[in-house]
Amino acid sequence: MLKHLYIKNYALIEELDIEMHRGFSVITGETGAGKSIMLGAIGLLLGQRADSKVIQEGAQRCIIEAEFNLRDYHLESFFEQNDIDYNEDECILRRELTSTGKSRAFINDTPATVAQMKELGEHLIDIHSQHQNLLLGTEDFQLNVLDILAKDQMELEKYRRLYNAYRNLQQELEDTIEQSRKSAEEQDYLNYQYQQLEELNPQPGEDETLQQESDLLSHAEEIKSTLFQTESFLSSEDTGILKTLRQAYQQMQNLARLYPPAEEFSERLESSYIELKDIAGEVSDQGESIEYDPERLQQINERLDILYSIEQKHHVSNSDELIRIREELSRRLEAINNSDEMINQLRLKLSMAQEEVEKQANRLSQLRKNAAKIVEKDMQEKLIPLGIPNAYFHIVIEQTELKANGQDHVTYFFNANKNSTPQPIAQVASGGEISRIMLCLKSLISGVSNLPTIIFDEIDTGVSGRIAECMAQIMKEMSQKESRQVISITHLPQIAALGTSHYRVYKEDTKKKTLSHIIELNPSQRVEEIAHMLSGAQVTEAAIENAKQLLK
Repeated sequence: MLKHLYIKNYALIEELDIEMHRGFSVITGETGAGKSIMLGAIGLLLGQRADSKVIQEGAQRCIIEAEFNLRDYHLESFFEQNDIDYNEDECILRRELTSTGKSRAFINDTPATVAQMKELGEHLIDIHSQHQNLLLGTEDFQLNVLDILAKDQMELEKYRRLYNAYRNLQQELEDTIEQSRKSAEEQDYLNYQYQQLEELNPQPGEDETLQQESDLLSHAEEIKSTLFQTESFLSSEDTGILKTLRQAYQQMQNLARLYPPAEEFSERLESSYIELKDIAGEVSDQGESIEYDPERLQQINERLDILYSIEQKHHVSNSDELIRIREELSRRLEAINNSDEMINQLRLKLSMAQEEVEKQANRLSQLRKNAAKIVEKDMQEKLIPLGIPNAYFHIVIEQTELKANGQDHVTYFFNANKNSTPQPIAQVASGGEISRIMLCLKSLISGVSNLPTIIFDEIDTGVSGRIAECMAQIMKEMSQKESRQVISITHLPQIAALGTSHYRVYKEDTKKKTLSHIIELNPSQRVEEIAHMLSGAQVTEAAIENAKQLLK
């Protein structure tokens, strides 16, 4: 329930600070006094788009803040999921706009996103504007109202899960069939590529290995000559390092008898001699093993040319990537060969999913049909005292293809007069009749929902007199449900007189600007305001007496 509303620097409102009450409240005032401005400010708290143009001229920022009582509305889960402090007696929503275009939102002083405010706001306030009357003729609105009154949300959510799974399978089957068609067209080319790689049979690291061998064979004579020359430097009988090193070793060994430190030199020279002798042997063996083989070199270069050519064709740089491409081609060809089986499996799954979603759609349809009968009866009963004694209200539910909300096409048919053919409500109902129908629907919805606050913005359009009084009685009955708050913005004294709280919106012209204000009226002020609504600018004694009678 809305307990308190504070608005600062919003449009014509310089500062508004007002307490709101439980029950049925009415807001009156001249056209253009600022009632719609209040609703616009409240809309910002419900997540509507912000525009810095609404900031009062000369101000740097505007603030809209509302305090709610959440007792009995079971909204704890929202606060837990969004990590926001929860207090059932005091929930504060605040929106701040700056002249630079920045917007900030808070829930209980915790920074919040506009989406979070919108989600919470949907559980707190329902604003019924004249724009919603236009929605009455739309199928989506009619179906949504019927679903609310059928209390079928759990079944509807289950249907949507099944329907989404069904649509996903449907899309997967279409994609698979299309891919299979495209792949079949490419099969010959894919098979040619695969066979080419299969015949090539690239090995891991092959091109690098072959390149090394090619380099070796291309420089075989140079390598062999260098190895033999190196072996000669080490082992030559005349100038070889090994011969000189052995002589030095023997010298140190002989000296060790006279000079002990020479023993260590002797051992180190012996170790070096053994190591160099071993190197000389390996160099000699390598030199003997290398032979120039022009035939093998030609084979290697031809193989490398083929590898490089195929790599270039596939835009890769080594044989390992060619192996990966061959494996991918193998998988694609296997998928083509198995596509018929995959398609058949998907068709079977789709058929089973369609059977499940149709069963759930039928359950949903039955709930809607059952609710429609009750709604028809209740609507006709509620419309009689609203000046439509011969009202005929009928809900036609026709079966269509499976859609996101079921397989039902819902149309509200209406007839206000005897012996007239009922037609879709948007085609035959007048503005006043639509207002009354919408009020009755809202009344039914309020009976099954737990919405704390309902605001009617001129729901009385097109009616007057006794009918307006009957509409006010319906709104008052709606407000008498525990923890319910109904607020009506009205121009009709019959409605204003039935409010338990009465607020007046008025404009004040100052030297610099025009300002909008709202005050809560005391009993004597209410008499004056309603008399003013009855008689116009000049309040007469008769109007005052009439106002007193209305208030009784």
